[in-house]
Amino acid sequence: MAAQRPEGVGSTGCDLLRRLEVGASRAVTPSVAFGDISPSRGESARAIAIVAETAADVAAREALLDEAMGPKRKTKSSEKLRRGRRPSEGLAFVARDASGTVMGTVRLWDVTLGEGGPAALLLGPLAVDPSLKNAGIGSALMRHAVAEAARLGHGAILLVGDAPYYQRFGFSSQKTGSLAMPGPYERHRLLALELVDGALEGARGTLKAAGRKLKAQVVAA
Repeated sequence: MAAQRPEGVGSTGCDLLRRLEVGASRAVTPSVAFGDISPSRGESARAIAIVAETAADVAAREALLDEAMGPKRKTKSSEKLRRGRRPSEGLAFVARDASGTVMGTVRLWDVTLGEGGPAALLLGPLAVDPSLKNAGIGSALMRHAVAEAARLGHGAILLVGDAPYYQRFGFSSQKTGSLAMPGPYERHRLLALELVDGALEGARGTLKAAGRKLKAQVVAA
């Protein structure tokens, strides 16, 4: 029996969800255990679960990002859209092994496409512990993030990344020609995926941060 299109998901997003190993049927849960992840050469398989990020994960996440992406990660144009903001509600995930260690991270952020333009999500950063770089954790995180974004009713996801990697998840630069990032970036690396048909139709201008702001920390005198 053919799977029905999830409500609010366009044909592009629906076709993608049908192709995902974790599938649309699992998109109704906020966290998904993926079982054994394929090991890198010379390593044994380990059980990995994709779960919602918690406040206790912040230090481990930041350490992982520093190790995987280096000190220049905070100078990227995407960071201007994340700085001082919270991730989109329900769209921050980590990959944990059986011991609870954070082995991967991905978050999505609320943005608007141009001044007064439609809402969308910006994905990133996506990072995996370098020791498990080829174990399939990045793909599992991407599949779960896309499925959850679709489940929550978002129309489109954008990111800055390498097309040969992200095209397997349905991303391309076909509908980003009239969009721009707020800072230096390579235009051909601005990619998008429509979760709802036509969500990016006519979108133009520079992406602007629209997420919830972080509360200012009060420092005791």
